[in-house]
Amino acid sequence: MERTGPTVRLSRLLAACSAGLIAAGALVATAPAAGAADTDLARNGGFEAGLDGWSCANGSGAAVTTPKRTGTSALRATPAGSDHAKCAQSVTVKPNSTYTLSAWVQGSYVYLGASGTGTTDVSTWTQSPGAWKQLTTTFTTGPSTTSVSVYTHGWYGTPAYYADDVTLIGPGGDPVVIPAVPAGLKQTATTSTSVALSWNAVSGASGYHVYRGGTKVATVTGPSATVTGLTPSTAYSFQVTASNAAGESAKSAALGVTTAAGGGGGGGAELPARALVGYLHSSFANGSGYTRMADVPASWDVINLAFGEPTSVTSGDIRFSLCPVAECPNVESEAEFKAAIKAKQAAGKKVLISIGGQNGQVQLNSTAARDAFVTSVSKIIDTYGLDGLDIDFEGHSLSLNKGDTDFRNPTSPVIVNLISAVKTLKAKYGSDFVLTMAPETFFVQLGYQFYGSGPWGGQDPRAGAYLPVIHALRDDLTLLHVQDYNSGPIMGLDNQYHSMGGADFHIAMTDMLLAGFPVAGDTTKVFPGLRPDQVAIGLPASTQAGNGHTAPAEVNKALDCLTKKTNCGSYQTRGTWSDLRGLMTWSINWDRFNNWEFSKNFDAYFGN
Repeated sequence: MERTGPTVRLSRLLAACSAGLIAAGALVATAPAAGAADTDLARNGGFEAGLDGWSCANGSGAAVTTPKRTGTSALRATPAGSDHAKCAQSVTVKPNSTYTLSAWVQGSYVYLGASGTGTTDVSTWTQSPGAWKQLTTTFTTGPSTTSVSVYTHGWYGTPAYYADDVTLIGPGGDPVVIPAVPAGLKQTATTSTSVALSWNAVSGASGYHVYRGGTKVATVTGPSATVTGLTPSTAYSFQVTASNAAGESAKSAALGVTTAAGGGGGGGAELPARALVGYLHSSFANGSGYTRMADVPASWDVINLAFGEPTSVTSGDIRFSLCPVAECPNVESEAEFKAAIKAKQAAGKKVLISIGGQNGQVQLNSTAARDAFVTSVSKIIDTYGLDGLDIDFEGHSLSLNKGDTDFRNPTSPVIVNLISAVKTLKAKYGSDFVLTMAPETFFVQLGYQFYGSGPWGGQDPRAGAYLPVIHALRDDLTLLHVQDYNSGPIMGLDNQYHSMGGADFHIAMTDMLLAGFPVAGDTTKVFPGLRPDQVAIGLPASTQAGNGHTAPAEVNKALDCLTKKTNCGSYQTRGTWSDLRGLMTWSINWDRFNNWEFSKNFDAYFGN
């Protein structure tokens, strides 16, 4: 939604509302006298302790010594781009109580407000360049409100504003207590260089800290974390604490973990530290043209053959064949195709059969379909000597049963049978079996809001339907590369909607996979984050390949933010994911059509 410029918009607002504001005494007023039991609840309202207690969006705030109203410091916050430099703090309050919020401000279009009141959130503003001016507003909390957020902010495109002597006068709320020590610390996955941990959620905790040998190595918001950068065949000791505004708990009991001897993904199949994954149109042609297996450049580390498709939606019987000569005049022979696969594997590449795609709906709604799936997929793998399986189920292939609200215990047959089929294949082929998945955001990240609500709650039963599959197979999963394209806006962990096509979308969507998230807002059902080496970002290779094409410069920003925590823009990640595996694209054919822009950028970024 396009924003109107501040001068025009605010002048109209002032003309329309000034009489009401003046009558209500909201624009500039003197704070009423505090009651006998009232106190100032704002923490560090004079900014004498820097930004302690305050959080400013995108690093926009700083404590400065001039100008200041009293004491030695004041807040300076600078709007930039689409950010209005909001600085806020959470304050503990009492229900059904009245509070007066006040601050002295200076600058062009400075706002003061409170949100989360449980009644009517309030704000007031003034334009006060060159002079300190007091803003004051009053609110009453709702019957169950125990905390509110108080804030200041400026306006888009205006200079820095200043604030000092922020006060919130009213009855003090119940004190925040330090949370209990986390229990249930355990390892959920281990590689040669990383350990994935989880523990029981702690009531009242706003975050958790992970310690390795007594040194803090990670801070997360949910009850799981992945510690990376470890040494193979090495014993480590881990502990975790819970924290909130009151402080940090004592450390949990120590957990000893020894890393594996060799690297690799979830299935034990070794991949390079940075892997490029691409789909090869082997069974059909489209506007990108047919690319022979032997002509795939060495940049590609994982090649997914698109596609194995079912003989019918519910049969479970999967077939694969090369593109017909009439459709693909330059198609290689079966013998040449198999020889080219062996050559790729000799060079360290992985070649998988991808099942599904846009037109290949697969519904394993019976044990017969499950068994047919295992038999037919095994035949394809054996015929072409492939390294494993890519699951690219779309459409109505996966959906939840009514009442499926816990991703850890699915009841939907198409989900239960798929999990069983893949586990059977993994057991048959062993630790070298490569397993990848390419769901759409609709099937994964949308579970953050809507999992289990189904049509009976106004939502699609497919929303988040991949979550139980990913969770059940996380120890077998080599790579998850969610399709960050052909998607509507999706809410991230910052509770803001993010739209495809730029770095911000890929950062927010990938951070959710790595940090984990409560499913449909239920903090007792937290989807644990995956290891960074199990995750690649999925993008279209060109504007013709799908909605949401992302320019190389934006792809690099996303990689910078996720792996280095630089160039993050508006979204701040919950961790620094230095072991992120890489990128996936639809497709190798479309990248060739686009003069190899995608793979060349990948090679340049990682120095390949």
